[in-house]
Amino acid sequence: MITLPFIPILALLIQTSFSLYDILQYRSEVNDIETQVVTATDLGKMVTHLQLERGEVAFYIYTNGSMLKSNLTQRYATTDEAIDNMTTWTEIIIPASPNGSDDEGEVMLNKTSFQMRLNDFRTQIHSEENNNTVFEAMLWYMAVNNAMLDHLTKHIKESDKSGIWRFLIGFKNLIRSIENIGVSAVYGISYFGRGHLAPEPYVNFIKYDTLGKDLLNTSLNIVPYLKDQYKNLTNFREYGSIKNRSKTIMMNKKINASIENAIKYYESMTSYIEGLRNLHMSLRLRIRDEVQMLLKEALDKEAIGIAILVTVLIVSPIIIILVKNVVATIQLYSLNLVEKARELKLEQQKSDALLFQMLPSSVAIRLKQTGRVPAEFFESVTVYFSDIVGFTEIASTCSPLEVCSFLNSIYKMFDERIECYDVYKVETCGDAYMVASGIPERSDVKKHVSEISTMALDLLHASSYFKVPHSKNEKIQIRSGIHTGSVGAGIVGTKMPRYCLFGKFKNFFELSNIFKVIS
Repeated sequence: MITLPFIPILALLIQTSFSLYDILQYRSEVNDIETQVVTATDLGKMVTHLQLERGEVAFYIYTNGSMLKSNLTQRYATTDEAIDNMTTWTEIIIPASPNGSDDEGEVMLNKTSFQMRLNDFRTQIHSEENNNTVFEAMLWYMAVNNAMLDHLTKHIKESDKSGIWRFLIGFKNLIRSIENIGVSAVYGISYFGRGHLAPEPYVNFIKYDTLGKDLLNTSLNIVPYLKDQYKNLTNFREYGSIKNRSKTIMMNKKINASIENAIKYYESMTSYIEGLRNLHMSLRLRIRDEVQMLLKEALDKEAIGIAILVTVLIVSPIIIILVKNVVATIQLYSLNLVEKARELKLEQQKSDALLFQMLPSSVAIRLKQTGRVPAEFFESVTVYFSDIVGFTEIASTCSPLEVCSFLNSIYKMFDERIECYDVYKVETCGDAYMVASGIPERSDVKKHVSEISTMALDLLHASSYFKVPHSKNEKIQIRSGIHTGSVGAGIVGTKMPRYCLFGKFKNFFELSNIFKVIS
């Protein structure tokens, strides 16, 4: 019985353990998401600074170093700082030469080797022997950015249930969009600075411009809340001129080369790309907030799961102890109940024995079964009466205890003798002794008369040998009478029921008492 509480407790422990395991798995997934976000953020910052550096370098090369939009040294320092702040780094493949002609590429194993390569490229840009064109410099920066963006794409998982992957995909697409729009802007600067584009640069402009717009639309569809911010971006005054200049470049008609127009186009595209970077920054902050919320939720669930498990582990032994005590109490109560039942059975047996002594067996059985026994009429019954001759004188010379002992001795002898006959002792009152035959089991007249007569002679013979206890020389004499006739018999009383007889033999008994007085 004590093992029964273990079943629900064990089931609860198993269920709680599985729930806690799921919670820990969820937290692990959230930690993976946080790692993705940190990596994506670092790579995004790195790519952004390289894009800005690429634009400055392209403008520097295009103007042959005669014009600087900003201090290149400061731009280099900002990019280097972004590289140093990266918490993770992966192997990337970049061209072995600045013009990107080496198809084999080179594996950069760490930030230091990449930094050295970048510094070498910068040195070549500023050397007097620099023969790199704008497009060659752009290809090198594009190779680096594409390598990092490819790593970012592989790092982002699309199977998590949190929904963060949508923001990460939008984040990655927005970076690629800025990358492609920035590359197309370089071709646009070349168009306005030279008056036309050769077929290959023209095709590249269309490709990168189309890719940039397509990736931007994809990002806006994946992250719908960015649409309102982008709408505000398109409302600035330079956006219309950007669209018109883009259409002009698309037609690729020859125009008069103008450095001034190229600078204006560069400045307007820089403002537009800066607006896209603000969108990118907003999305990055949103991702950070979402991850923080998921981490808090995971920690709360973990705390609740651990609290539930600890509570179950603490409460379970208490429940087991309580159940053990209850079982012990029930067992003790059961033992006491069994003992009481045994005692009750013994008392019931004693009560039945007493009842069978007070009443005839057949009458006692019917009384136990039905609770009541109706009075009966018997046509022929033989009744025996007897008393002790001179009992009053004998009793007057004895103490009450001696009288009681005297009567007990003689009635014990009578009771032992009547066991040999088919008779029933009705009652004793003082020295009177009353026995009947033919009740409650009916019998033939000859039988009950014979039984009583034989019994009377037996009692008379036995009494002749009985001596008065306090006077050994004095013998007792009994006076007997027999009557045969009809009687009524029934149980009288409830607390002390007696089987009593009623009939004309009472007159005979009274007459015998008169004879006793006369004698």
